[in-house]
Amino acid sequence: MTDTELRVSKIESGTVIDHIAGGQALNVLAILGIDGTSGEEVSVGMNVPSDRLGRKDIVKVEGRELSQDEVDVLSLIAPAATINIVREFEVADKRRVTRPDTVGGVLSCPNANCITTESEPVDSRFDVLEEGVRCAYCGTIVRESIASYIGTA
Repeated sequence: MTDTELRVSKIESGTVIDHIAGGQALNVLAILGIDGTSGEEVSVGMNVPSDRLGRKDIVKVEGRELSQDEVDVLSLIAPAATINIVREFEVADKRRVTRPDTVGGVLSCPNANCITTESEPVDSRFDVLEEGVRCAYCGTIVRESIASYIGTA
């Protein structure tokens, strides 16, 4: 294979998430709720060479443009990622992720005594820190395995 050949084919329309830290692609799929059962066409490149990161992962999702909420959560585990929206095989929009100040309703608090994990109808809300997130209700800080708290908020 030469440097000019593509390892994974282009997509007609959808989202390409590039510059994900090596080894994080499966966490990106978890954030997006992609587990292979819904029939979405997904291409994943893991630990491919990158001038910027040394090694990177790439995720291509055919037929789906990410919402800003999804991009915000992605920024927690892939702060150097770029989001490319593809339409008719061309990049229609390209942007880097930016970390929001807060994320709401997408992470569950690991503190069993937090109001968000009890029977109260309260959506979770986390303040985004330099390295991790802090529950806005109980103050619990999550620094590692953030992806494991996604989707059960």
